[in-house]
Amino acid sequence: MQGNGFKTLAEGDKVSFDVEKGPKGPKAVNVVKL
Repeated sequence: MQGNGFKTLAEGDKVSFDVEKGPKGPKAVNVVKL
């Protein structure tokens, strides 16, 4: 997730992200909590 420090998400939190192809398949990048 973007920003400094440890980040957490709670169930139901809304996020924005981009999908990137990784070695193990698609992965989320540029995750931002809305």
